[in-house]
Amino acid sequence: MKRTALSVTAAFATISVLAGPVAAHGVNKGGFGDRAGFPASLFEQFDGNGDEAVTMDEINAAWAERFSDADVDGDGQLSAEEMAGAIEVWRAEQQARRIRSLIERNDSDGDGLLSLEEATAAIQPKRFDRMFERLDADGDGAVTKSEIDEMSDRRWFKRGRGHRH
Repeated sequence: MKRTALSVTAAFATISVLAGPVAAHGVNKGGFGDRAGFPASLFEQFDGNGDEAVTMDEINAAWAERFSDADVDGDGQLSAEEMAGAIEVWRAEQQARRIRSLIERNDSDGDGLLSLEEATAAIQPKRFDRMFERLDADGDGAVTKSEIDEMSDRRWFKRGRGHRH
């Protein structure tokens, strides 16, 4: 039982490295930006028959498919370039999912686009105002380079890393 759990954990970790080729096949079962999160997204991708349970056969099949997708030249081996390409595709799809999720969460009129008002609301104006006030050390309504440098120096020092010169 312990060996099986370790095998499953290792398989999930290994497959997550090559999860990118799923995007190349257009498979989009759960986003990494959704509430279920990364583990649930991977679980959904491996549940090949949709029975809400993942078997080693399903993990092995998913692994073989992802490996094959990453093996661009079909030689049965992955070069650094092939792995880099697979990861690049995965990151691009992950970013696209996050952007779609951001738009969905903040698109108050449901048109699939963010207006200036919706985008402004998305950045939490009160939080931005507080940050601006902290940076504007002299309270004159403008942040100068010297104020930013001073804030950076204070933060650097507070983190216990000493002063930068």
